Amino acid sequence: MRVILQNESVRELPMFKNVLVPIDVAEIAIAEPGVQFAARLAAWTNGSVRLIHVLSEAIERLSEFLPVELQVDRREDARAAMLEIVNKADAPRGLFSVTIRTGAVYHEVLAEAESWGADLIIIGSHSPSMSTYLLGSNAQNIVRNANCSVMVIRPHKDEHGAYWLVPRIGS
Repeated sequence: MRVILQNESVRELPMFKNVLVPIDVAEIAIAEPGVQFAARLAAWTNGSVRLIHVLSEAIERLSEFLPVELQVDRREDARAAMLEIVNKADAPRGLFSVTIRTGAVYHEVLAEAESWGADLIIIGSHSPSMSTYLLGSNAQNIVRNANCSVMVIRPHKDEHGAYWLVPRIGS
């Protein structure tokens, strides 16, 4: 995209064609605004969105002691939750793909971003708490270590239960 800024020459702005959105299926509300924004951005740039969910490696290690159906159910439940978010985004389904990886969240998100060629990672985040400051967070590690642009979204809920990327300004 070319933009001419006042008193300057033509500048190229980055086009975010491949947008990666990490999803914690246990906290869908945190991710939904980011998915909706990613869908609009991808539609505008004729790009694509990939949703990623990372399964805990510790639980996967225990899976050898659990029935095979339980492991398959966890993956299928995560895939179904991500597809439900895609449906809510009200965007062409062809824009989206989903993937599930196993390991540490931020390592797997960064690995997927590299291998898929993500131009942007959009990640939902809680408001920081004291434990986040002491222990770090996945969003913080992704921001610090990503080789592409990262947008952290902290959604705000209005009085009707609708989420906004930016809190409304009262009149």
